[in-house]
Amino acid sequence: MNKRGNIFFGVSVGIFLYVMGVLFIPFLTDDITSARTNLDCTNTSITDGTKLTCLNVDIVIPYFIWFLLCLLLGYIAGGMS
Repeated sequence: MNKRGNIFFGVSVGIFLYVMGVLFIPFLTDDITSARTNLDCTNTSITDGTKLTCLNVDIVIPYFIWFLLCLLLGYIAGGMS
């Protein structure tokens, strides 16, 4: 396969994986909402461990988006070599 074909394949696979990941995010947000409800994250008198768990639950979506972007860029960069 020539270099142009490799770049096109890398970009198309990367964009496909990113779109599939973004379409998966609503399923994660439902679980995050139920976890925040079960942990009672809006209560100000919860323990420090529960507060830390609430913060970790809240950071899942940004880390997931960052993972998808890194995956996209990796496939694009891998397709160029």
